[in-house]
Amino acid sequence: MNRRAFLAASAFGARSLPAAPSSNKRERMLAWLSGKTDPNYTPAAFFLHFGSEFKNGPAAAQKHIEYFRHTGMDFVKIQFEQTYERQPFLQTPADWAKLTLRRLDFYEPLLVTVRELVKSLKKDALILMTLYSPYMCAGHCATSPLLRRHLAENPDAVKRGMEILTESQLMFVRACIQSGVDGFYMSTQGSEAKQLASPDLFAKYVKPYDLVSMREINAVCPFNILHVCDYNAPYSSYDAVRDYPGHIVNCNTRLVGKEISPKEIAAFFSRPYMGGLDRHGVLAKGTPQQVEAEIRRVLKQAPKQFLLGADCTVANDTDWNRLKHAIDVAHRTGSSQA
Repeated sequence: MNRRAFLAASAFGARSLPAAPSSNKRERMLAWLSGKTDPNYTPAAFFLHFGSEFKNGPAAAQKHIEYFRHTGMDFVKIQFEQTYERQPFLQTPADWAKLTLRRLDFYEPLLVTVRELVKSLKKDALILMTLYSPYMCAGHCATSPLLRRHLAENPDAVKRGMEILTESQLMFVRACIQSGVDGFYMSTQGSEAKQLASPDLFAKYVKPYDLVSMREINAVCPFNILHVCDYNAPYSSYDAVRDYPGHIVNCNTRLVGKEISPKEIAAFFSRPYMGGLDRHGVLAKGTPQQVEAEIRRVLKQAPKQFLLGADCTVANDTDWNRLKHAIDVAHRTGSSQA
């Protein structure tokens, strides 16, 4: 059975709900950002990576359009697929000074995707570009364990590599803004529990480089999401990133040893929260009825200004109809505080 036939035959594909009220998603989200929430409508979005043939260029743009139209999500998030490759020469902390500065020609395949999506969808929806932090890019260049070891051994030597990665990132950010994106999904790592040898390493050698692009982005873009990524490890607290820029925060509700509610996260960061669903839980494995029940449970605990989503990117092979169904439920359900 081909993919489209599978989607049509799936339990989620077979389940239909009344049509959502028509509206321009761009205008709706801009109103939501200004605090004008709809008591009967919760915006929602989920993200996944597409196949290897849809990483960059026009093919990637078409796949993003197809996914946006199919799921009915409330904005467009472009996946970042032009990452640094593994650099075998990174054997000692001093080697980080040898990193090649990647200029705009390196990012051009992805910038083609950006321009195509801005041309096709900006009139209908806000468009965000995904941005991995310089620390995360450094982990692509080496490995995360090797990067952490080098930071523990000689952070001042690693610092030169972070500067190179930050300079490259800023070129890309400015090109995306010039191409017309509305903002960025800004990812950070490094402050997870038991990752770096001491909190000072994050404060001195990770955070300053995170903030270079983030601050410039926040000064000029109307819609930015701070994503506190738990892909490598959970967090004991979000204290280290509480002051990071971003109009919305997206992070896991589970910390080491405790659960925090969407309301608590929104209050802690002093901004709206996006999330509420475990990417490995009911969203991935539940029946339509279980997914709907979980969404309604989350929305009862949600603050007035809330955006339903997962704690991170969902599995690549997730049935698109499963995500469409979750978004449909959110679109017909307001939070308890709205």
